[in-house]
Amino acid sequence: MFYDAIKARYPQLQIISTVGYDALKSNAIPNPVVDVIDEHYYRNANDMYRNAFQYDRYDRKGPKIFCGEWATREGSPTTNMNAALGDAAWMTCMERNSDICIMSCYAPLFVNVEPGGMQWASDLIGYDVLRAYGSPSYWAQVMFSKYLGDRIVPVEAVDIPKQKLDRNDEANAVFYTATTDTKTGQTFLKLVNAVGDTQKLTIKLEGAKKVKSKAKKIELKSARPEDTNSIDNPRNIVPQESTQKVGKQFTITLDPYSVTVLVVED
Repeated sequence: MFYDAIKARYPQLQIISTVGYDALKSNAIPNPVVDVIDEHYYRNANDMYRNAFQYDRYDRKGPKIFCGEWATREGSPTTNMNAALGDAAWMTCMERNSDICIMSCYAPLFVNVEPGGMQWASDLIGYDVLRAYGSPSYWAQVMFSKYLGDRIVPVEAVDIPKQKLDRNDEANAVFYTATTDTKTGQTFLKLVNAVGDTQKLTIKLEGAKKVKSKAKKIELKSARPEDTNSIDNPRNIVPQESTQKVGKQFTITLDPYSVTVLVVED
């Protein structure tokens, strides 16, 4: 009734429903009519890894998705590196499926780190009366937003290493997505190594006519997943730039507990 009334008066508006994708698909609501579904996910890192291919399985003919609230809730008052890895794994899912995941919004955003100032743990940005700093999750989002093309590049991944989450469950140890900028010719390959072992990967760029021999490499990493930033040590974990030898086929070694972006140019 609301949908019909709003569309009759304002046909240009997109109607966002909070009922959830699973409820719609289970026919719990008969004959649902929505344009966009608002989904919320507050998870730990392992649950982010378990669900890092969630949107790959969604119906391409169904409603679009607005991930209206999401966060990996680990670390206090701001997130730690483990949360940044979970966030990055989830962002590969949203970016890779941006044909249906059209919007997203991280929450919670800010926390007062003074004693008694925190209402909600695991926030993105910490502050006091004079200073502010970004958490590892903040820097992971900076990397994902800064190095982003306008077209998704399909990635075929084989023999991806696995990690044990508990006695009876496992998930990928490496997560990935790629986009290309059709104006500049740059391709942005994003890789997340969620475990404490290095990962040696072979990358083949099929369809590339030519590739410059060196790519910019941006890396966010830490020796321990519980490492973090703070008001007194705000840049303990921040992205570092270097170069990587590349070609139509090349090998890259991912450091333990790392988020990596390669900027490949033709």
